[in-house]
Amino acid sequence: MKLIRFGEPGKEKTGVIVNDKKYDTSAFGEDYGEAFFETDGLNRLSYFIEDNLLTEIPVDARLGCPLARPSKIVCIGLNYVDHARETNATPPTEPVIFMKSTTAITGPNDNIVIPKNSVKTDWEVELAVVIGKKASYVDEADAMDYIAGYVLHNDVSEREFQLERGGTWDKGKGCDTFAPIGPFFATADEIADPHNLRLWLKVNGKIMQDGTTANFIFNLPTLVSYTSQFMTLLPGDIISTGTPAGVGLGMKPPFYLKAGDVVELGIDGLGEARQVLVDWV
Repeated sequence: MKLIRFGEPGKEKTGVIVNDKKYDTSAFGEDYGEAFFETDGLNRLSYFIEDNLLTEIPVDARLGCPLARPSKIVCIGLNYVDHARETNATPPTEPVIFMKSTTAITGPNDNIVIPKNSVKTDWEVELAVVIGKKASYVDEADAMDYIAGYVLHNDVSEREFQLERGGTWDKGKGCDTFAPIGPFFATADEIADPHNLRLWLKVNGKIMQDGTTANFIFNLPTLVSYTSQFMTLLPGDIISTGTPAGVGLGMKPPFYLKAGDVVELGIDGLGEARQVLVDWV
């Protein structure tokens, strides 16, 4: 299945994509959040769709993040060798973990707001996995069973905040609008091989990133298992798996986003998104 949420920010209704058409599932009565995934919501929703006549959603309806706000967004840094090298970082021997604020979440086509005092706002197309059941001290052999599905994520980053202001990376990652997610959540069965997906990103029509998840340093079973050693992952939580080469930080000279720039991105099987940069006011 492909799940969506649509409508005004903060008032999104649930929906589903069937045969490339979008339908309203708000009569199901549950949002796509922790309780939904924890209580076999995907199967229950499937039966609901089979048993009910759904109303088609207007084609111009705004799409929100396809998931209700998760308890956390866990991000993996430097998970592609080419990205590590372009940023002058040593490829890691263990996964690099940082957190991204859930208040950064926006819809896939919403504006990205350049933060106050920002001078180095950057882009990162990423495959994100969504956890389907509570995960703690998971073995790698079982880790894929904990993945409910996948979403497209732009891990927007403010590089000065992240790298030049002291402390951890988090302060450059969690600004408002810095986590556009979607357009839809695809259940795990929709993606035949998550380790062989093309992911790409354009700025103002020019390709900046063009990579493949085949180049992960740490694969999905490793990331789920490893992360679960340090924190309990709850149903609906997101792990964003890192970005390939082609970020603004890695260019010579570096190139950063400004108001009016247009970012487009996509992943095989997970759709495309488009975001316009605007100044903070």
